Order: sequence, then C-alpha cells, then structure tokens
Amino acid sequence: MMNSYLSQMVPQQAEKYGNKIALKYRDYDTDSWISVTWNQFANKVRQVSNALIALGIKEQENIGIFSQNKPESLYLDFGAFADRVVTVPLYATSSETQVHYILEDAEIRFLFVGEQYQYDTAYHVCSQCKGLRQIIIFDPSVTLAPEDNTSIYFDAFLEKGGSGAFQEEVNRRTAASSSDDLANILYTSGTTGDSKGVMLCHSNYETAFKINKIRLVDLSDKDVVMSFLPFTHIFERAWSYFCLGQGCVLCINLRPHDIQKTIKEIRPTAMCSVPRFWEKVYAGAQEKINETKGLAKAMMLDALRTGKKYNIDYRMNGKKPPLFLAMKYKFYDRTIFNLLKKTIGIENGNFFPTAGAAIPEKVEEFVHSVGINMVAGYGLTESTATVSCDWKNDFRIGGVGRVLSGVELKIGDNNEILLRGGTITKGYYKKEAITKAVFTDDGWFRTGDAGYMKDGFLYLTDRIKDLFKTSNGKYIAPQAIETKLVVDRYIDQISVIADQRKYVSALIVPDYPLVEKYAREHHIAYTDLKDLLEKPEIQELFRMRIDVLQQQFAHYEQIKRFTLLPQPFSMERGELTNTLKIKRAVLLKNYAKEIERMYED
Repeated sequence: MMNSYLSQMVPQQAEKYGNKIALKYRDYDTDSWISVTWNQFANKVRQVSNALIALGIKEQENIGIFSQNKPESLYLDFGAFADRVVTVPLYATSSETQVHYILEDAEIRFLFVGEQYQYDTAYHVCSQCKGLRQIIIFDPSVTLAPEDNTSIYFDAFLEKGGSGAFQEEVNRRTAASSSDDLANILYTSGTTGDSKGVMLCHSNYETAFKINKIRLVDLSDKDVVMSFLPFTHIFERAWSYFCLGQGCVLCINLRPHDIQKTIKEIRPTAMCSVPRFWEKVYAGAQEKINETKGLAKAMMLDALRTGKKYNIDYRMNGKKPPLFLAMKYKFYDRTIFNLLKKTIGIENGNFFPTAGAAIPEKVEEFVHSVGINMVAGYGLTESTATVSCDWKNDFRIGGVGRVLSGVELKIGDNNEILLRGGTITKGYYKKEAITKAVFTDDGWFRTGDAGYMKDGFLYLTDRIKDLFKTSNGKYIAPQAIETKLVVDRYIDQISVIADQRKYVSALIVPDYPLVEKYAREHHIAYTDLKDLLEKPEIQELFRMRIDVLQQQFAHYEQIKRFTLLPQPFSMERGELTNTLKIKRAVLLKNYAKEIERMYED
C-alpha cells in the first residue's frame, strides 16, 4: 500500500521549491502581505506534527479546527496528515449549538480556534463537552476568560514540538500512512436538520487530484491563487490542496468581506468562488451601464453584444469567428473588458472555478462575453468536490461541464444523479443507517440532485428533496425560480414559498441602497425602510420586474404575491447555513405571519 500523498506533500514541495513563496497572508496590524516560503511552510508543518504527538494525540484521532482561513489551518492540516491524524474543520461562523454538536459527535479532545469569536464560542460550550480537554488559539491577541487556565496559544503549542524530540515517531507514522487512512470529517451545512460528518479518506483526495490534473492542465507554479471560500468547504479545501501540489502561490483571504479589497492587492490568476461573487460583478456592471449615457453607453452595449457573438455564438460552439468580429472583439478586450477586469482585480486571470449553487444564465453569459474564463462545475462534499466542470471554450451556458474521467455518473429514478468512483465518500461518521440509505445496492451514491446529460454536458434541473408540491398537485422547483429572479439588480435575496400552498409566493430581500436611490429619483417620501417597502410605487416596481423575469415559467410556477422584507436573511437568526444556503424551514417559522398574509383572500 502506498503512503498517503498529503502526509508528505509539503516537505517534498520544499525540497523542490526551497525558498520560493508558497503562501501569502494579510497582516492587518501592518496592512501588508506576509510571504511564507516552502522551507518555512515545511518547518511549521514539522513543528506541528511533533507538537501533536507531544499532546498525546493518537493515530486516526480526530482534532477540531474552528477558524477562518489562516495559514495556521494549513500548517495544522499537513502536520496532522504526517501523523495520520484526522482534521475536522468547523465553519468560523458556527453557533454554540453547532460547535457543541460537532465536538461531541466527532469525540474531539483538542480544538484549535482562530480569533476571539471562535474562542469565546468554544469556551462557552467546553464545559458541556465530555471529551474536550484543551483549546489552542491561533491569534495571540485573543483575550482569555479570567477563569480559563487550560487554553494555550499556538506559539506555546509549537514549542512543544520545536526541538523535534518526536520526529522519529512522526517519521514512523508517515511511513505507516496509507491511502485508506481517514483524512477529514467534513460536516455538511445542514439545511434539513443535524449536520452529517462526511468521511473523506486520503484516497478520495488522491483520486480527485489525479483526475483534475487531466482537465486543469493550465494550472502551474506560475499561478497566483486567491483563497477566498472557507477552507471548511470541500470546494476550497480540495482546490487549495491541489493548487499547493501544483506549486502555486496560495494567497489566503482572512476576512470574506474584504475580498473586493484583497483581490485588487493580489490580482490573482485563479480563484474558486460561488455564483454570488459573479452575481455582484454582474449587478455592478449593469448599474454602471444604467448610469452611463450617450456614446459611452452605446459602446458598452456593443461591446457586450460583440463579446457574446465572439465567445458564445462562435467559440463556445467550436466555430472560428469571422475576421471583422475577431478584430472588433480584440479592440473591446483591450479597452472596455480590460478596464472591467482591472476594476475587479482579475486582469491577470487564467481561470475561475465556480460552483456551490446554480449560476443564473444571464450572469454566466455576461462573464463569458467579457472574456473571463469562468469554469462552472458541479460537485458535493461526498464526491470530494468536482464531479463535472467546464473548460476554456468548452462549456455550455446553463450546463455544469463534462463529467471528469474517473467519475462514473448515471441518471436514475426521478432523474436523480447517481455517482460511483474513487472520489466518493465511504459514508457518514457514526451514521450507518443514513450511509446505507444513501447508497444503492450496487454501490451508486444518491446525490439528491436531478439532472440530465446532453451532448456530453451535464445539466442540473433541481434538488429532488427541495421540490414543492402545491395544494393543486403541481410540482414547483423553487431554486429554478430563485436563480432566475436573483439576477435582478433590485433583488438581493429571495426565497420561494409554495409547498402545500394554492399558489407560489416569495419572501424578497431588496437591494436597499438601490430602492432608496429609486425613491429619491422618483420623489417618494417615506419615514423608514419598512414604510418605503410598503409604498405602492415600490410594490409596483417589484411586481413589474418579477413579471418580466418569470415569463418563461408556466402559469402555476409564477409568483403571485410577494413580501419585501426590511431586514436580510441572517445566520444569527438561523435562516442561513454557514455556506449561505437558505434554511427554508427556519424562514417558514420566522416569517409565518408574513407568509400567512400572502395567502389571505
């Protein structure tokens, strides 16, 4: 049996690259980016692997990492892998209830935390956790609770392994490591109940890297990659491991809200993201076009038409663009499109993997039209991320790419996507009944997603368990309606209501600054935001925009009534998961009055 790849990757890369930069992270005290070389990275990993053994952590024991994206998270991951230890990441925004559940379920004795919020949350629940022995803190500025005499800082933890006293044991464990070893337990975000711990072995990652290398051939040690999504998310985690294995420079964005600033500081060649990032880019561009007048506006619109013809009508379909179109596109690419990319911070862009939710077709068309290489894809935690993805000029608007070689896919009952192969999880941690239910008798994993294949491309239609059935017996796919409407610049968030109801309605979080701007321009007087959203003129504005966007849907699928909410959906009220997916059951409870009002005759 081969030793696991991830247990040795960092020292092997250090031998190859030495003092070449491996990581960068932002120091908020000095307002600058700090570089970490491969040699420094390998030294930190060595210290961590020694320190973990000094703590008495056993082979295949679970340790928790409750932190935002920080270099320490990576040091810990790879140090743990060298020791055959399993890392269990928790989302940085997790609540006390979620933290308590995972610590108990995964039987965690040692928990590593990032900043003050994570420490405070962990410390509040530690007395309720039977097995938790110690909290180890990454950020040295965290203030400990006065009565806390057991928690230590990361530097003190590293000192335990600083002398290398346990290196012989580390070497023994690394030599004993196997592809069958458990690497991570990743807890799903739990839109429908308690989280489930997805078990991913080293072999899952190794297979994923092997099959992704075939598709992502252009990724190399010349790439500068922005790490933006949480490491806790399988998409970012597997992608970051893969990028490091290719020798890329990985730039770690600590605070998600800062991405628009940090992306301009780094100007990456690649970054994986969710559709929401591109929806905001699209909305910003549309707003700019709407504000522009005369010749400048005409040029912007012509540039988009030219980009669509060139990149979508011709190149996407494997046709060579006519010379005049190619010349015209080249002009716009050097001027308008280049300015747009510079404004975002991606003018050096190589490609940008995007997944995690449906991409609105208008957004996808816009991104490709302006020459940004968005690589749309589909995957799950249970499939070690990517199942299928686009590639440059090999994509279809609305599709999620070609299935990767090495992943078996077939369409089952109710058009459910079924998967089999080396990237698929062996199951859920300590949940044998649920694991058994999610696999067919002949070993196919049931994704719960419906879709179809056409011309070699995979298309998603809906999430089977999310299908609504109206009281009239009609089936509604809420995500399809939401994806269509969320591209509107006045709509920030939307949740469709229809299950066991006589017609479709919606809770809508407007883009508040845009609505207020509209009110000023149209001289609409109001006292506060709630008052403004109830004004007939604002209601009519949204009615008109919704009706235009939902024309393609059948009459029974169209939104008949809606409520504009004066506050956004939030994680604090339990309405969103850590990956910002809507928890429909919580919305039904929190907005019960508003929903009932929409169904009054």
